[in-house]
Amino acid sequence: MKKTYSGCWPTMITPFTDDDKVDFKAIRKLVDWYVDRGADGIFSVCQSSEMFYLTLQEKLDIAKAVVDANQGRIRIIASGHTADDHQQQIDELGAMARTGVDAVVLVSNRMARKEDGSDVFDKNADDIFRQLPDVTFGLYECPFPYLRLLTDEFLGSCARSGKLVFLKDVSCSKEIEKRRVQVVNGTGLSLFCANTATLLDALQYGYSGYNGVMGNFHIDIYKWLYENFKLHPEKARYVMDWLTMAAVTEARCYPVNAKYHCQLTGIPMSLHTRSKDVSLLNENCRMEIESLIRLETRIRTELGLKA
Repeated sequence: MKKTYSGCWPTMITPFTDDDKVDFKAIRKLVDWYVDRGADGIFSVCQSSEMFYLTLQEKLDIAKAVVDANQGRIRIIASGHTADDHQQQIDELGAMARTGVDAVVLVSNRMARKEDGSDVFDKNADDIFRQLPDVTFGLYECPFPYLRLLTDEFLGSCARSGKLVFLKDVSCSKEIEKRRVQVVNGTGLSLFCANTATLLDALQYGYSGYNGVMGNFHIDIYKWLYENFKLHPEKARYVMDWLTMAAVTEARCYPVNAKYHCQLTGIPMSLHTRSKDVSLLNENCRMEIESLIRLETRIRTELGLKA
C-alpha cells in the first residue's frame, strides 16, 4: 500500500507574548518559515508546543491558526489530548479533528497509566477508534511524563486495519526500528524517526521520514539528507554526523533556545515559554546558538542550499 505521510516534519514550538498569551502573528511567520525551508508537514500542538501547559481552547486555536496560515501547502497534524480521564481525552481528540488538521495524533502515555499493562492500553485505543470512526489518526510515543513504547502486536494490528497512518517513533533503538519496518511492511502506516542519531539507519531500513525537535533549527538540512541518502551515501553519512552533533542542542534549555534561534533567523518572537525559565538561556547558551547558526550557514553552502 502507498504511504501518504512522508518526508521531514518539525515539531512546532508555540510562540508566546511576554505577557504569556499565544502569539498568533509569530505562528503565521513560523509556518511560512517551515514551508519555505522545505518541510513536508508540521506537527503542531505537540510536546515541543508545550501542549501540557496549554488550555484546551489554546490548543484548538493554535491548530486552527496553523491550518489557516498553511493554506493547504503541506500537511498539518496535531495532538493535544493531555487529559487523564479517558472520555475527556476522546472529547479533546474529537474537538481537535474539527480544526481541519489532516490527522490527529494519539499520545501513547495518555492511553494507559505507567503501571497498566498492554491490555488496558489496547482496550482504551479500541474505544477511541470506536467513538471517533471518521478521524484519521497518528500516534506519538511522547517521552513526557513517561515513555510508553508500542508493542509489535498493537502496531501490526493498527497497520493492517488502517487505524493509524503514521507513528512518531521515539524508541531511539536501531533494533526496534529495523523490527518495526518488518511489522508494518505492506501496509499504509508510515514510520517517522524522532531521533537524529539513528535517523540515517532508520531511513535505510525503510522509514518514511523525520519528525523531531531539530526541525525547528534546520529542517532544510534534514530534508537534504532525506532526499539524498541513497544518491550520495558517503556525503549523507557526513551530514548525518553533523546533524547528530548539532542535535545536542536539544538538551540545552529547549524550547527557549529554539526561540532564540528564531529571533536570529528572521522570525520575531518572545523567548517566553511556560515549560522553561528564560533565565536558563544564559550567555553560554546564546553563544552556542550563534555558533550553530554559523555552522548551518557553512553546511548549507556545502550542500547547495539557500542561506
